[in-house]
Amino acid sequence: MAYDLITMGRIGVDLYPLQTGVPLPQVTSFGKFLGGSASNVAVAAARLGRRTAVITRTGDDPFGTYLHEALRDFGVDDRWVTPVPGLPTPVTFCEVFPPDDFPLYFYRQPKAPDLEIDAHELDLDAIRDARVFWVTGTGLSEEPSRTATLAALAHRAKAGTTVFDLDWRPILWKDTDPDAARPFYTEALRHTTVAVGNLDEVEVATGVREPHAAARALLDAGVELAVVKQGPKGVLAVNSAGESAEVLPLPVNVLNGLGAGDAFGGSLVHGLLAGRDLETIMRHANAAGAIVASRLECSSAMPTPDEIEAAVTAGAVQ
Repeated sequence: MAYDLITMGRIGVDLYPLQTGVPLPQVTSFGKFLGGSASNVAVAAARLGRRTAVITRTGDDPFGTYLHEALRDFGVDDRWVTPVPGLPTPVTFCEVFPPDDFPLYFYRQPKAPDLEIDAHELDLDAIRDARVFWVTGTGLSEEPSRTATLAALAHRAKAGTTVFDLDWRPILWKDTDPDAARPFYTEALRHTTVAVGNLDEVEVATGVREPHAAARALLDAGVELAVVKQGPKGVLAVNSAGESAEVLPLPVNVLNGLGAGDAFGGSLVHGLLAGRDLETIMRHANAAGAIVASRLECSSAMPTPDEIEAAVTAGAVQ
């Protein structure tokens, strides 16, 4: 049976402080969670009842073992999660200063194992057959992951729904100049049916920042649906049929904004698979993101269908 969703990209261990409003030097305790955007999106979709798997790599160490166990506990198939001898599993720390300051500290040296995904080791048939395939911009940041990501996209050839999470994190690129990254984004967009990104990310991908113009540029690059996140102004979605939806965010008391985008992604995938109309998809995805923003953790905070429906109905996260 084909997967509803296969994601490809980052995985790691998130170590989040259990005290809010406290800088890292003064934090005394942390919670340990599965992290990494591609992995979190697979978890979010699994929480909504979808059959998911992730393609990634870990270190051959206890943290790698933990990530396998966490994926299985969340109902995500880990068959394509493989170890890289000699490289440690990445760890990410954050500071939590609600409502809008959550500095991230990535420990991915000397190199993150998930950037060692190799094109020759991919199950290309499974990737082609998945109903949705999801890749990220970070996967383009370094070889051999870059070639593997583009090879997977080319082999899939827009079968089903292919989502490109623009995911621009300059700290994870050796060359932090967006102009240097743009050709790789352009190539990935050629094989993509859905592009998702915030204003910074769509500007990296297209050179355009104004939301409506950026959405048009993404459509002109070959996608069928452009989703532009505008922060407090909500989300804009425009498809190649000329339909559009612009949805405001739900009111929420933010505890930790990290992971909200991954919850949005999992709900987006779920809505696309369910054949919902564009505005309904965006409303539910916004609600999923808001729910996770109201919680400390990311992966284990992913909402259930009932929680999302309750937030949409209430018009706010309680």
